Amino acid sequence: MTLGSKMWLWVRRIAIGFLAFLLLLVLVGAVYEFFARRGSASQYPAPGVLVDIGGRSIHLDCRGEGAPTVVLESGLDMNGSLAWHKVHDTLAKTTRTCAYDRAGIMWSDPSPDVRDGDHVARDLHAALTAAGIDGPLVLVGHSLGGPYIMNYTRQFGASVDGLVFVDASHPDQLETMAKPGEKKLKVELPLAVEVMSTLGWTGLPRALSGVLSPDEDSPIAPLREAYTPSSLPAMLDELESLETTLDQGGALRTLGDRPIVVLTGSKPYSKEILAAQEMTEAEGRVQMTKWLDLHRDEARWSTRSRHEILPDAGHYVQLDRPDAVIKAVTAVVDQVRSNPGE
Repeated sequence: MTLGSKMWLWVRRIAIGFLAFLLLLVLVGAVYEFFARRGSASQYPAPGVLVDIGGRSIHLDCRGEGAPTVVLESGLDMNGSLAWHKVHDTLAKTTRTCAYDRAGIMWSDPSPDVRDGDHVARDLHAALTAAGIDGPLVLVGHSLGGPYIMNYTRQFGASVDGLVFVDASHPDQLETMAKPGEKKLKVELPLAVEVMSTLGWTGLPRALSGVLSPDEDSPIAPLREAYTPSSLPAMLDELESLETTLDQGGALRTLGDRPIVVLTGSKPYSKEILAAQEMTEAEGRVQMTKWLDLHRDEARWSTRSRHEILPDAGHYVQLDRPDAVIKAVTAVVDQVRSNPGE
């Protein structure tokens, strides 16, 4: 055997050994993920009830009593109903308050339908109906939750008596917030995140869940990370339908005399956010001005509105200033109660 043949033989052996190691690693990861999902279900059971909406379940966590019913709609993330953990119990002392998980997020089953605003609204309506909740409702939407509650109001507005927008997305934001030379703002996640989503069965997203949502000090972090492999694909499905959801939400921009509050987190962007968006501090200030203008427009959607700007809160107002969210929701609840049936 020649020297070249021996070297080729060793290369083949190393390649085969490496491939065998990768296959073993994937197998171990798949087994780990299988048992981890079963363990998550028993270690972190749903705090609310799983409502059947026709062959699949939506997790609905309602606390407190009284009308109107407050419904909390989270933004485009994997927190789901947990996004409201700083305000949920306090609001429940005033009236029945329900947080829920959209299809595929946390404890809710995935949906075979596209994840645009219309389908999200229909899921929520089906869950509320199955739970015997028919209004009056006060809808509270954070970030993309804003267009979601507008889509709900457009389709099922007879039961919606008030709304609160928590640093909410605006139907025109992709065009308004676009960078110079762009027609629309690009909203996308790194390719690595999408790859991890498709490899959920291997245990990779679970192993890297802390990297995907690096806020380990949060009390909801262990629960969210336990369900990251199943929640991540659903979040990406919602991101895929982002433009459609915004367009659908923009089909309704008149709320009549329903009481609404618009909350804007105007805290300057951090260096990390500026770097991620490839913006200078000056460009960041311009973007914030545009964001404020969009929220001023949202406040014009009702004849009974209030717009509050919070300079000490970032995008997650309900985490930075839970008191402001509680105050806003309570104010709308009080207005609805003082004008029943209108």
